[in-house]
Amino acid sequence: MTDNELLQQAKQAMQHAYAPYSGYKVGAALLCADGSVYLGCNIENASYSLTSCAERTALFTAVAAGQRSFVSLAVVGGQDGDLRDFAYPCGACRQALSEFCGADFRVILGKDGGETKVTTLGELLPGAFKLVQEAE
Repeated sequence: MTDNELLQQAKQAMQHAYAPYSGYKVGAALLCADGSVYLGCNIENASYSLTSCAERTALFTAVAAGQRSFVSLAVVGGQDGDLRDFAYPCGACRQALSEFCGADFRVILGKDGGETKVTTLGELLPGAFKLVQEAE
């Protein structure tokens, strides 16, 4: 699957976002090693700390379905669905991803006009917390 195809799926997922408080809608598409894709959108709650980000929604859905090996994550988002800027995963999402993904895990960001940015989880979260440290 190409990066652009994965970004298109993230855009479709964003259409289901429930963001009545912030208006900031996010969609995510998580590509698994077996080629399957799990989608997520942000789901807000009046008690803000109970809000679920799109990235964690996709990750937790995939894990609940038995997936443990991931290739890349596409993320789009913006105020009222306007994709004028890149929407980066928050710190909590970065840490949740680090539980299952290595530093080389690809994160693909998209915005209007077809502009993309590809980064890695290691670039977004250097020094991720791990109970067992990996050998360097």
